[in-house]
Amino acid sequence: MRLGPLRAWVVCHPELVHQVLMDARTFDKGGPLYDRLRTLLGDGVGTCRHQAHRRQRRLLQPGFRKARVADQTGLMGEEAESVCREWRAGQEVDVSATLLTLSARVISRLLFSDSLDAATAAEMHRCLVTIVRGLFLRTVVPVDALFRVPTPANRRFRHASIRLSAIVDAAVAERRRGESGTDRDDLLGVLLSAARSKDEAEAITEREVRSQVFTLMFAGAESTALCLTSAFDLLARHPEDERRLHSEVDAVLTAGRPPGQDELPRLVHTQRVLTETLRHRPPGWLFTRVTTKETVLAGHRLPRGATVLYSPYLLHHDPASFPEPDRFLPDRWLPGQAPAVPPGAMIPFAAGTRKCIGETFALTEAAVAIAYIARHWRLRHLPGHVERLRPAASLGPRDLVMVCEPRSQAGPPPQGALVSRAMPNTDVHEPRAAGGDDVHDA
Repeated sequence: MRLGPLRAWVVCHPELVHQVLMDARTFDKGGPLYDRLRTLLGDGVGTCRHQAHRRQRRLLQPGFRKARVADQTGLMGEEAESVCREWRAGQEVDVSATLLTLSARVISRLLFSDSLDAATAAEMHRCLVTIVRGLFLRTVVPVDALFRVPTPANRRFRHASIRLSAIVDAAVAERRRGESGTDRDDLLGVLLSAARSKDEAEAITEREVRSQVFTLMFAGAESTALCLTSAFDLLARHPEDERRLHSEVDAVLTAGRPPGQDELPRLVHTQRVLTETLRHRPPGWLFTRVTTKETVLAGHRLPRGATVLYSPYLLHHDPASFPEPDRFLPDRWLPGQAPAVPPGAMIPFAAGTRKCIGETFALTEAAVAIAYIARHWRLRHLPGHVERLRPAASLGPRDLVMVCEPRSQAGPPPQGALVSRAMPNTDVHEPRAAGGDDVHDA
């Protein structure tokens, strides 16, 4: 197909996509999207070339191991409590903004623990939301001059970018000076430890620290938020699956608290809802690769530098892999219910060496949030609601407003249910532009 002046190859069969993803040396991260993302975010683990990826991933991997993620479920639960503790019966809630705030808070605590004061953390969240929603246009529109025009949107984006950079730089500088006390057990601590390494092969530069922080902030914010928003949107359209979810969370979360590691394995229908949401509406829906040498794919000879596209959305809606692909059917993931999914057919987090480093973290965060919110609240569409999905660099509802109703069995969470937090409730209602980043493909 043609992409403006470019000729691109679209890989449509699961086996071929699997071949592409398992050969990251030949099919490397690249293309106009990644070139612009590198300019905006730096050369972090989600955007770097193949030769730099192994070292970067090995550096960050300890922060995303299953045991480490298990230790983070508490903070995920705290943030889930925080974002909806102010809801009232019959209130219209901007679900998209609320869940983006939730995911932004979680990733900021993963990066910085509690080293940011409440006011700084709140400002960082506001800046992050503004930049996420303006990032897409800056990755796909090749005319930089358009973004130098002092429109209100451009001014907001520029101000947010400057302030977010200043906050991150100040946090790094403070940590380097040792004013925060002993090394904190967070990802910034991991990065700064690597920067101090005497092993030249492992040491990273100050610029690399900043790039990784920015990449993880943006990768961890919008993708999880879009997945959660889509899940509640789809559940409201499928009352039987919603009823079963409510029955499950009522039975498992008897005390009304967010799930911990003991409860998560028992939330089996919740997990199926999450998996089917990622199949039905993957936030990362279209990605590119660039060939590093001449190669042959499905009998076609591709020159070096050829752009190759693949779409998880397309693969997830292939009836050969998923019968009735346009239906939302969580039970297709029942043990023994679904036929074996071919390699490359279900890839919400990519595959191979570039498979998303944060997969376990994102799935755990989403399960905690869905279960806790559904335990206390039922979210309903406004009368006359019409679905408006706008595929950009990511896919999902960006302006979903729903009515919250307290669950009769559980009731709303009590005021002050959150015992202690470092960050206040800072729901953000920024003007929306189609936005996103390559989040599930890090």
